[in-house]
Amino acid sequence: MATGMTVDEKVSSAQPASKAGKSAPSGMGELEIATTEKGEEYFVASQWQLMWWRFKKHKMAMLGTAVVILLYVTAIFCEFLAPNNPNRIGATYKLAPPQAVRFIDSDGAFSLRPFVYELKRERNPVTMAWIYQNDETIKHPLRFFVQGEPYRFWGLFESRLRLIGIDDPDVTLFLLGADELGRDVLSRIIFGARISMSIGLLGVVISLFLGMLLGGLSGYLGGWVDVVIQRVIEMLQSLPQIPLYMALAAAMPLGWSSTRVYFVMITILSVIGWSGMARVVRGRFLSFREEDFVKAARLCGSNELRIIFRHMMPSFLSHIIASTTLAVPAMILAETALSFLGVGMRPPAVSWGVLLQEAQNIRTVAYSPWLLSPGIAVVVAVIAFNFMGDGLRDAADPYGHA
Repeated sequence: MATGMTVDEKVSSAQPASKAGKSAPSGMGELEIATTEKGEEYFVASQWQLMWWRFKKHKMAMLGTAVVILLYVTAIFCEFLAPNNPNRIGATYKLAPPQAVRFIDSDGAFSLRPFVYELKRERNPVTMAWIYQNDETIKHPLRFFVQGEPYRFWGLFESRLRLIGIDDPDVTLFLLGADELGRDVLSRIIFGARISMSIGLLGVVISLFLGMLLGGLSGYLGGWVDVVIQRVIEMLQSLPQIPLYMALAAAMPLGWSSTRVYFVMITILSVIGWSGMARVVRGRFLSFREEDFVKAARLCGSNELRIIFRHMMPSFLSHIIASTTLAVPAMILAETALSFLGVGMRPPAVSWGVLLQEAQNIRTVAYSPWLLSPGIAVVVAVIAFNFMGDGLRDAADPYGHA
């Protein structure tokens, strides 16, 4: 076998250093330092345990992961979390400003329970435009787990329970203001997370499968299969993505339902987005296909797909996970851009891109800047995914030095 110290010798040499409390040399990497501290635990740890130890040291990645989990929890329970019906139109509250949550009223009295003042609408005598002001004589306390307007959770069962709201369902609660039709912007952002976040996740899963399958076949089989797949990849990568997305999305009939448009959008984004992953997988397979473990699997009678998915893929699975995580925000941005341009998701569907369509009017945004808040949700989601992807990419090589 290889020369040098055996595993048992390394363990025995590491234990005295950890017991004596000696400091590790400055040139040692993070996991080498962990070796002197953990002793046998490091040597018996699996690949995933080593990745987890390294990932935990990346503070921004941990924060990004927490935000991503929060966004997906919001997408799953959006009916319960939204304070209002996102499609309820209130003509008397068109472009109403956000209602501030307060603990201290106008008289300086402190309240442990947060509250909002009731909105009242008046006509500006000079411009004749509607203006909104707080009626400081009427306070509405905010409560958790209130009974609000009925909804069907995931279309399965009916409920009226909402996380936060006001006891009187007829009283408005616009924590992020209202849009041009008087609909609650916060509730629409929460509902928009379901479409925008799921399109990114499902689109990446499909493109990942196509990239791994076609890239694996291209790198493993070679020959005319490699030539055909690579020419298709080069053709897809040579086309400008946004015009291609727009051309495919614009071909969808206007009479299609939101559900059909949703799945077609996922298909379009996936079919175009698999080429990058296929190139990465092909390069890895070109270097792996002549390795001894691949030859041994072939001699044992394993078929091509088993060799690819059972023996070769796990060799760089951590890299694939990191690349996939970094590909999700690209999918979210693509859906947002197409919906913003009017060729993606369409009303009455609610996605972040659809909500940003109202921000196309500069004059409206100048007087109602809260209409840009869906863009903040997009920025937060993309940054969180990028932080998490950076942490996973570093953790994919747990034996690397710091």
